[in-house]
Amino acid sequence: MNNSKVCVYIVDDEAAVRNSLNFMFRSRGINALAFDDGPALLVHLNHQPNPLRGVFLLDIRMEPMSGLDLFDTLIELNVKSPILFLSGNGDIPMVVKALKKGAYDFIEKPYSGNELVDRIEDALALEAAVQLSDAKVIENAVRMSNLTEREKEVMHRVASGKLNKVIANDLGVSTRTIEVHRARVFSKLGIRSSAELATLLANQLSITVLTTE
Repeated sequence: MNNSKVCVYIVDDEAAVRNSLNFMFRSRGINALAFDDGPALLVHLNHQPNPLRGVFLLDIRMEPMSGLDLFDTLIELNVKSPILFLSGNGDIPMVVKALKKGAYDFIEKPYSGNELVDRIEDALALEAAVQLSDAKVIENAVRMSNLTEREKEVMHRVASGKLNKVIANDLGVSTRTIEVHRARVFSKLGIRSSAELATLLANQLSITVLTTE
C-alpha cells in the first residue's frame, strides 16, 4: 500500500519503541516521522501546510506532555486527522476519555505488529478518502461559482424536481430558455441528470452545515 500523500506521526518518549515503529512502518511502504515528545511534534507542525494531512500515533504516558495533553492541543489546533493511542493495561480510563473526545482508536501494549499496521492503514485510508472528498467539494464549489444568477435559479428548481415548463412559468420565460439554462448548468457542473444535481447540492449543503457548526 502506497500512502505517499499522508504520513504517520509517531510520538513516543522511548527511543527503542520510536525507532522500532518508524522502521516497521517504512518497511511496509508507509511514510512515517518520529518525535520524542509532544513539543517536538508541535514545533514541526507549526511549519506544515494547513489543513494537515496525516495520522497520529501517540503514546499515552509521556513527559513533559502526556499523550492526552498532546491530543487536547491537537484538537485546539483544529487538527482533523485520525489520532490513535498506544496504551498499557492501566490506561483504559484515559483511553475511554480520549475516544469520547474523538480519538480514532487505541492499540494496547504489547501489540502485534501486523495488527498495528492494519489499524494504521485503515486510518490512512480514511484520511486519504477525506482528502479526496474535500478536494471534490472544493471543485464543485468552484464550478457553482461559475454559474450565472439565472442558472442558479434554474439549478435549484431542477434539483427540487420541477419540470421545465413549470420553471419557465415561475421565472416568466419560455420553456426553450429553461432548456438552454438547464443544459448549461449540467455542462458547467459536469453532471448528466437532475438526480445527480440533487445529490451534488445535498452533499455541498451537508458539508457547509458541518463546517459551520
